[in-house]
Amino acid sequence: MEFGDQGLREQGDAVKQERPVVGGLWAPGTHNCLLEKAELLARISEKLQPKPNDVTPATLQGPWEEESGPDSDLVPSSSTLRVKWQEKEEGLRLVCGEMAYQVVAKSAALGALESTLEQRQSTLAALQARVAELREEQARQTRQVDAQRALNVAQRAAYEALRGRARLQEAALRRLEEEARDLLERLVQRKARAAAERNLRNERYEKAKQARMSLELKAAAQRTVSISESPNTIGDGIREEGKTLALMAEPVSPKSEAGEKWLRTFRSASATSLTLSHCVDVVKGLLDFKKRRGRSIGGASEQRYQSIPVCVAAQPPSQVLDVLDAHLSEVNAVCFGPNSSLLATGGADRLIHLWNVVGGRLEANQTLEGAGGSITSVDFDPSGSQVLAATYNQAAQLWKVGEAQSKETLSGHTDKVTAAKFKLTRHQAVTGSRDRTVKEWDLGRAYCSRTISVLSYCNDVVCGDHVIISGHNDQKIRFWDSRVPCCTQVIPVQGRVTSLNLSHDQLHLLSCSRDDTLKIIDLRVSNIRQVFRADGFRCGSDWTKAVFSPDRSYALAGSWDGALYIWDVDTGKLEGSLRGPHCTAVNAVAWCYSGSHVHSGSRGLWAGGSRTPGLGPLSSTCRAGQSQSDLSAVHI
Repeated sequence: MEFGDQGLREQGDAVKQERPVVGGLWAPGTHNCLLEKAELLARISEKLQPKPNDVTPATLQGPWEEESGPDSDLVPSSSTLRVKWQEKEEGLRLVCGEMAYQVVAKSAALGALESTLEQRQSTLAALQARVAELREEQARQTRQVDAQRALNVAQRAAYEALRGRARLQEAALRRLEEEARDLLERLVQRKARAAAERNLRNERYEKAKQARMSLELKAAAQRTVSISESPNTIGDGIREEGKTLALMAEPVSPKSEAGEKWLRTFRSASATSLTLSHCVDVVKGLLDFKKRRGRSIGGASEQRYQSIPVCVAAQPPSQVLDVLDAHLSEVNAVCFGPNSSLLATGGADRLIHLWNVVGGRLEANQTLEGAGGSITSVDFDPSGSQVLAATYNQAAQLWKVGEAQSKETLSGHTDKVTAAKFKLTRHQAVTGSRDRTVKEWDLGRAYCSRTISVLSYCNDVVCGDHVIISGHNDQKIRFWDSRVPCCTQVIPVQGRVTSLNLSHDQLHLLSCSRDDTLKIIDLRVSNIRQVFRADGFRCGSDWTKAVFSPDRSYALAGSWDGALYIWDVDTGKLEGSLRGPHCTAVNAVAWCYSGSHVHSGSRGLWAGGSRTPGLGPLSSTCRAGQSQSDLSAVHI
């Protein structure tokens, strides 16, 4: 018994010694339960152990004997109690063994937990070091942010200062611009007044000169001067004048074929040296007074027209004389010079070619370069020394004949410029554009003197004495007076207007439209006089051109199938069609002032004859005045 109690105590002490180590791993309830059981067994063992001096039966009585009283005979003996105690001791030993096994298991778990703890402590230390590094980085970034904020504040202050200076400079610039505009307006007004005064003085001078000459002629009419001159000489002089004058004077028939004396009225008797041609020149000067201008704004006085060949009676073209690959792409515009010996062609390749017309053949003269876009229209000035072209780069450009590069660029439109024409002077021009405006230009200063706003695209323009006529995409032809700021008249037509052409007497207007018709408008009554149609005739594009013959006897236009159609203006019937080298739409046609040649330009392939087919658009020249039987020989 003592050995068992002592063993239990030693185990309890060992458990108490291991308590500080295992305390962190065991649960508090398990440890207390083990100690309580060990102490309880120790007390029971002390009570059951007999004392050495007490051998009487009374000392062997237990509490149960005192409580039992009369049932003392039933008290078990010490051997029985010993056996029971040994059984309990064995049970307790088993319990202690199990607890010892649990202690070993807990110790192993404690070791594993301690290793895990060490790992976590090392991880924690690494994380703490990383946290310290991050805090240092945060501090550094914070310092950088503070520095950047300070720099931003300084830059913002500098920016605000620059903005203030910029506002002051913009205000100064606006003031300067306003002053410049005011100065320019005053300058323009002063020049306009000076030009008006100069024009008024010139007009008064011309009127006085005309009145003085009229008085002189009236005074000369009162005298009769006899001049001996042969009829042949007179006839030759009249024929020579007929070749060079636009307005012909009728010759006076002789009184007899034997060369009798002619009776003529002259200014004075001192005119014996005066010839008939000189007299005709004087009369021409009087009749051409309206065709003279005073002075342009800032320019010297000059004559409106040069002396150009006169077409007495034009004949329709019927034979192809020459075919050329004039441009690398489609030919959009052709125009003869005033003397009919120079031809200009413009195409989508941004080039203008000048050609000499020699014996019905075209010889290359010059190439005008520098256009910013496709050429849509070309025109010669009345002197034939300048070429004006409309281009797709929102501008019109001016060349001087003999110079390859552009002289002036008329900028101001915001869309493609579709037409550009000279007025009756070489210092003024008119342009039309798809930006729904028509502009008048002073070429001396490359300045837009007037802008006319329209409700529709402008496809073509022509100019008269004081009138500008424009054809539009809304199927209307509009008339504008240069002296009035508004539209004076509108004539509707059936179809989009593609081209306009004004007769030389400025009394008739020829229009071509997308309803596949040509119309002649009598400007004296502002009414459509004739409408031309033909089977097979169709407009090939929005810029198909149609022209009058120089004597206004015929109307000419190109069709979509490459044929040229000619109508008789007097009868209104189709005179004929000319099918030649063109195999696609004919964009432009031109009839020279002498009436001897017609030029056409297209945009397609050429085929037929012995010529090698090529990709170049064609430019062909036709002879006028041949019989209709020559139509079968148009392919060269």
